[in-house]
Amino acid sequence: MKYNFDKVIDRRGTDSVKYDILQPLFGSDDIIPMWVADMDFEVPEFVREAVVGRAEHPVYGYTVRPPRFFETISAWLERRHGWKVKPDKIDFSPGVVPALVLSVLGYTNPGDKILVQSPVYFPFFNAITNHGRVLVNNQLVDQNGVYSIDFSDLEEKFSSGVKLMMFCHPHNPVGRAWTKQELEMLATLAIKYNVLVLSDEIHSDLLLFGNRHIPLASLGKEIASRTITCIAPSKTFNLAGLHTSAVVIEDPKLKKVYEKILEDIHVGGGNIFGFTALEAAYREGDEWLGQLLEYLEGNYDFLKKYLSEILPGITVSPLEATYLAWINFGILGLDDKELMKFMVKEARIGFVDGPRFGEGGTQYMRMNIGTPRAVLKSALDQLADATRDKFGEKF
Repeated sequence: MKYNFDKVIDRRGTDSVKYDILQPLFGSDDIIPMWVADMDFEVPEFVREAVVGRAEHPVYGYTVRPPRFFETISAWLERRHGWKVKPDKIDFSPGVVPALVLSVLGYTNPGDKILVQSPVYFPFFNAITNHGRVLVNNQLVDQNGVYSIDFSDLEEKFSSGVKLMMFCHPHNPVGRAWTKQELEMLATLAIKYNVLVLSDEIHSDLLLFGNRHIPLASLGKEIASRTITCIAPSKTFNLAGLHTSAVVIEDPKLKKVYEKILEDIHVGGGNIFGFTALEAAYREGDEWLGQLLEYLEGNYDFLKKYLSEILPGITVSPLEATYLAWINFGILGLDDKELMKFMVKEARIGFVDGPRFGEGGTQYMRMNIGTPRAVLKSALDQLADATRDKFGEKF
């Protein structure tokens, strides 16, 4: 079946975070929103049919997650990533961010050091600092928009007594799909210094241009025994509003700790329609996902070519995974506040400003390209017109 990702869908007035809070967030409704990480593509028909089918039953009472819920996740991980995980090693979370917070509460104590790698997904910071933990940063090395891990600095930070590492894999916002060699080096250090790794692998299905996702915990028993892996269908199939994620914990003691904190806070009930959607997506979603990845690759190629030809000097980092483009606007010579004002008031586009992702984010912005190409082109045309108007012959 051929799926249509060119279809433009009006999402305004649907209580959409992406579209319906533009005024309070950006100070204007007259912008193209390309900020929050949900796609503008319609949910696959087989997922909608499954949800509607369940909704037709007239009772929406308390529910349980049946064995097939975990079996479906296990089968997806093996099929897509070659990772054999027993269903009883999988647990639930109402989202990956809640899983991060639950893990911070369950595995660390106030005053413990938790490491991140900026520029990185900004909820990492609040999950640490809002709960009295100490944030330690192993900043990624930026070489003309291509990012790598500073392993020398990482070892130094680990040796200082880091208890937990929040690892973004694939990385948001810089678009890296970490290689096996990089993952093995990380695993070696985590084992050496007894650091627990909380691996956010929510974008693991969105690997582009022949890159392959290697789950960190798949590298061997030692690293698996100290890894908590967070996954979800929400980015892959555009299901964020259903708040259904999964956590893979191979070590029985760590899993028991997670289950206790989940029970103590009483957020383990979940959403009956989220369960239904996850099962349908992971059971039937391979063909749809294959076509989505091709479309996203086309969007990235379009973006890169457009910038190169129309706005030379504005550059985008190589995108190995995710649908989030990391763009360097340093050539404009604007500070971060001026850059955001320019984007909203003159280009009329809503991006996420780079400083939100921590150190290394200045003069960068994150752009969501998970949208029909016509919308992407409109945003780029607005950017080009505004840039020429403001900077003249420079562009």
